Amino acid sequence: MWIPYCPIDNMPLDCVSMALVRILVDGYSLLHNWPELAPGKPRHSMEARDELIRVLTLYRDATTTPITIVFDGAGKSAATEYPSTPELEILFSRSGQTADQIIERVAARMSDFGEVLAVTDDYAERDTVFYQGGMASSCGNFIASVERTLQEQERDIAKHNRRQKAAFKAYR
Repeated sequence: MWIPYCPIDNMPLDCVSMALVRILVDGYSLLHNWPELAPGKPRHSMEARDELIRVLTLYRDATTTPITIVFDGAGKSAATEYPSTPELEILFSRSGQTADQIIERVAARMSDFGEVLAVTDDYAERDTVFYQGGMASSCGNFIASVERTLQEQERDIAKHNRRQKAAFKAYR
């Protein structure tokens, strides 16, 4: 059985004291730390952003925890082939605003509903979210958690498919 793990202390999420209500991702911070994602593409390119959104959509589907990806958007195209949904929200900051500011504000506003997890390598941002009652993860820890979760999901699906195939053959 697949169990989601907390990217901070690698504990199963069902051991975390308060419900994790949303994961807030600093999009470009995560992209810069995940060179295997969209190899050969510039980190600020639409292709790299779309690949990050695609992978985090799979992760969201596996964990069922809503995710908000925030990109610094000043002077950049907000076009993407993936639409924003309540389960996977895609935001671009306005001119004069940073992704960090949006993440910190959302973390503060959501603290009454449960814990949020901020994913960034910006220490000041992580500290701010932590002091507002949220959790914070480095990009490296979060990437490892995403990769582990998706690998476990693939194994579980393959195992399920083998059982279904065996059951079907036995039925015939």
